[in-house]
Amino acid sequence: MGMTSRDRVAMALAHREPDYVPLDLGGSAVTGMHVSSVYLLRQALALDPPGTPVKVAEPYQMLGEIDDRLQAALGVDVVPLGRRKNMFGFENKDWKPWQLWDGTPVLVPGDFNTIPEPDGDLLMYPGGDRSAPPSGRMPKNGFYFDTIIRQDPIDDERLNPEDNLEEFAPIDDDELQWLASEADRLYRETDKAILANFGGTAFGDIALVPAPFLKHPKGIRDVAEWYMSTVSRFDYVYRVFERQCEIGIENLKRIHEAVGDRVSVVFITGTDFGQQHGPFISPNAYRTLYKPFHQRVNSWVHEHTSWKTFIHSCGSVVAFLDDFIEA
Repeated sequence: MGMTSRDRVAMALAHREPDYVPLDLGGSAVTGMHVSSVYLLRQALALDPPGTPVKVAEPYQMLGEIDDRLQAALGVDVVPLGRRKNMFGFENKDWKPWQLWDGTPVLVPGDFNTIPEPDGDLLMYPGGDRSAPPSGRMPKNGFYFDTIIRQDPIDDERLNPEDNLEEFAPIDDDELQWLASEADRLYRETDKAILANFGGTAFGDIALVPAPFLKHPKGIRDVAEWYMSTVSRFDYVYRVFERQCEIGIENLKRIHEAVGDRVSVVFITGTDFGQQHGPFISPNAYRTLYKPFHQRVNSWVHEHTSWKTFIHSCGSVVAFLDDFIEA
């Protein structure tokens, strides 16, 4: 009997040579493919009749679902396990037909409630609630959504770290039960490695700071203001991260009790530290503001579970590699 995908990934992550290099496509929001490309790939592989729609698995970036037939055709070794709600705060269910600007036929969740604006742009609403201010915009002829910044005036005398912690709440029992059920299903029905993204441990991930999933986000939500605040309001941001870390680890404890060691890898952070030709921040800034919390989360995972940890960063991060390893 040949090696299973789950074993293959485990061997690679243990620094032992498997039968071949394992492949991940669609295991996370940072290892996916745009739905238009997924559609064309499926057509090229003759998996579907022309015009067969592809599900949009992640509507913020408009990533396409990598289903079991495409996984088999490509030899994919990883399957995703995420939270029930997506980046816009609604569940991927009640699928309905939709069409991209380029004509690609897709299926989108029922709460994907958007129609063209007079200028042709598409607006997306948190939780699918069109009575709330829009939180995302896809330009006419665009391919994905950009976050709409919703920033109230900032009064430094009244800044409260709790305002930037609204989205980092203790996980509820229903969500735990759902994660346990999904982990069990994926473990029993596939031989793939499960890459889980439980959320809550990405400190300062700029895709999450504006909170496109919240209807009325408070605190510091403007992208430029947030980055400046990591220096000018260092103590405030540090306090946000401290509490986020406490909540995140408590959630991981409960999640591990629910899903056990069925998970192979857990997504820890997608915060970006690099730009095109080098670091986005100084290595010292990483060591001071981010590394302490990465160490706390990673240490808990390694000490209490069999999970391996996964981090993502855009850009050139060579200057941080030693610190990433230490963390």
